[in-house]
Amino acid sequence: MAGGARSGDDDDLITDINVTPLVDVVLVLLIILMVTATAIVSKTIPMELPKAATGEQTPSTLAVSIDQSGQIFLDTIPVTPEDLRVKVRIAREADEDLRAVIAADGRIAHAKVVQVIDILRQERITKFAINVRPEEIGR
Repeated sequence: MAGGARSGDDDDLITDINVTPLVDVVLVLLIILMVTATAIVSKTIPMELPKAATGEQTPSTLAVSIDQSGQIFLDTIPVTPEDLRVKVRIAREADEDLRAVIAADGRIAHAKVVQVIDILRQERITKFAINVRPEEIGR
């Protein structure tokens, strides 16, 4: 028995393996890994970056979402199609290389997604992506 008192000779082979300490160590290492990974991802090191004439600024990205009821959101703020047009126009004037990511509930009408894409294209946002959940391969 694991951890129990042994009766008999001390010359017998040990045939039991007590895995409790191993499990304890692995769980502690797992907790340390999770805390460390969270700290690394959520924080950045503060620094003063040097300026360069040939440096490029990272393009801005708008997050456009459409929920199950067809409500449009721009960066989690509910907007009407006309409000979306105005806000996209303002953002486009500030950044010529503006991009967008469209996330739409799979149960809404296709026409609603096309309406959002049409608004973006009319405001000269031609670089956009449609957010999807990846399907498992090999099912």
